[in-house]
Amino acid sequence: GSGDTQVEVPDNSSYSEDNLLKWMEISIVEPEKRTGKYMNIPETFMVYLIETKVTDPTKPGHGEVTSIWRRYSEFELLRNYLDIMYPPVVVPPLPEKRVSHVWQKLPSDKFDPDFIERRRQGLENFLLRTAAHSILCKDELFTAFLNQDEGWKEKIYATGYQNKADSKIKALSAAYRLKKPDKRFEEFKAYSNELQTHIHNILRIRAKMADQEFGVHRIHANYGRVFSEWSGLEKEMGDGLQSAGHFMDSYSSCIDGILEDEESFADQLKEYYAFGDALRSVCRKQELVQLKLEQCEDALSYKAAQKELLNQGKSTGGFSFSGMKSKLFGGDTPQQRQEKIEKLEKEIEEQENELRAVSADAQKFVEDALNDIDRFQRQKVKDLKEILTNYAIVQIEKCKKGKAIWQNTKECFEKM
Repeated sequence: GSGDTQVEVPDNSSYSEDNLLKWMEISIVEPEKRTGKYMNIPETFMVYLIETKVTDPTKPGHGEVTSIWRRYSEFELLRNYLDIMYPPVVVPPLPEKRVSHVWQKLPSDKFDPDFIERRRQGLENFLLRTAAHSILCKDELFTAFLNQDEGWKEKIYATGYQNKADSKIKALSAAYRLKKPDKRFEEFKAYSNELQTHIHNILRIRAKMADQEFGVHRIHANYGRVFSEWSGLEKEMGDGLQSAGHFMDSYSSCIDGILEDEESFADQLKEYYAFGDALRSVCRKQELVQLKLEQCEDALSYKAAQKELLNQGKSTGGFSFSGMKSKLFGGDTPQQRQEKIEKLEKEIEEQENELRAVSADAQKFVEDALNDIDRFQRQKVKDLKEILTNYAIVQIEKCKKGKAIWQNTKECFEKM
């Protein structure tokens, strides 16, 4: 079944520094349905048991297994926190909330065992990818998520990450006001859209094909029924027809397991669809950083222009009553003008310091983001190569199985 094609532990070779998976095993061993109350309304929900085991003898707690139950909403909280606290990182996505692109009209019940199992795999994969990331794996609240029950949520909220989240909303409109958008990030943004389009199309085609194949295989059961019924009429041909009928039945039923395996590849592709959003999120954050830099530059230019006007003995403001007064009764005294110039010089100096800091931040953001996007691209090539190859192998096996069944059926007919 689909368990055979679980996403592998992300390859650590693409992460240069130390990461959690080098000395710890992480798995989600079982889901459980629970009922509780939310604001006095009874609710039913799933919880997932995370198990961790320290494998390095030099680390404290070696060999011990810790386990903790977590809800999907807690995984969401963790991911939102990581996404905001580590802006240059392409944060691994969570499995989808609702099933899309399935080959059969599955029950929409979110407690359906197949859906729960696939979500369990997806959540485990999220934890493994995060633990394999050289930066994210060092986050204290991520490690606490794996083994600390008490007060974890409170600690997350205490970081104030939600206030930072508000600034992300500004990023959505920042692009339209940038004077100097970074071409590289513009290209990544376009790329993430294209990637999603292609993956969406592949998933759509696969679901359509799977539906048709399911139908074709099932119709073979009709051969089975006819051959079996016919065999009752015939003396010499009876055994051959009866056996051929059995082979047709087995051909009809073998499609279930194959399509279940395929479903697991679809889930792995969906993860990359969601990675498109994660990549775009980094690009939006870069736009926000760039916007802040440009606003700083504008503020400095404005103050420098004001100083220039004062030096030329002109008024710095637009229309104002004090401006009118200076036209009627003469301008500032030289001393007042000097005080204004000195005040502006101080402000300009402060603004220059701020610009230097913002500029350094922007540069570091770009550097970190480009590094992480490069890491993501390498991981993507490796993963997609594996996913598509495994998908091809499943197709080959399916054809071999079909060929073998028809070969056997042919022999049944030959022996008649």
